Amino acid sequence: MKLNSTGILTAAAIMFMGTNANANLLFDIYGGASFGVGGTTMFIDDEHPGFSATSYGALLGVDLPLFRVEGEYNFIDTSDMDLNLAMVNAYFKIPTPMIKPYFGAGVGAVFDGKYEPNSLTSVETESAMAYAGMLGLTVDLPMLPFTFDIEGRIVYANDVFELVHDNADLLHYEGRLKVRYVF
Repeated sequence: MKLNSTGILTAAAIMFMGTNANANLLFDIYGGASFGVGGTTMFIDDEHPGFSATSYGALLGVDLPLFRVEGEYNFIDTSDMDLNLAMVNAYFKIPTPMIKPYFGAGVGAVFDGKYEPNSLTSVETESAMAYAGMLGLTVDLPMLPFTFDIEGRIVYANDVFELVHDNADLLHYEGRLKVRYVF
């Protein structure tokens, strides 16, 4: 009898540990971090200088059955430029069991950055509107409270830097990994 009881308790413990941390039927609240690698191109008159870029970010959002909405902060670092980016993103998910494709769009602002093309020149960023498009895959392993997003993102910001003869537009593109924890 003790063996049956122990076996049932062990099986129940394994089943409950193998589910999501939060089994809400309507929505899940999550927080997470992102890391991206890509490039940044500036458009200044006829010049288009490009830089390799790295981004680091934090995010907080709500996950619904077909949609996901999140607020996101990113720090974008290149060899000549540092930028801060705040976005509100909306995603449409295609519901499949473990790997979920999605696409999304975002709107936000670029702020508090600096462009230093050489050691003698430094230009502060203007606050500018930013627009983003995303395409990716969510990997959701049922035994973990984490989900992983593998995503391609492109961000466009208009008139980021005010230079002597023109304003500079910015195009940032990257592949990134996001890790989200469901509360």
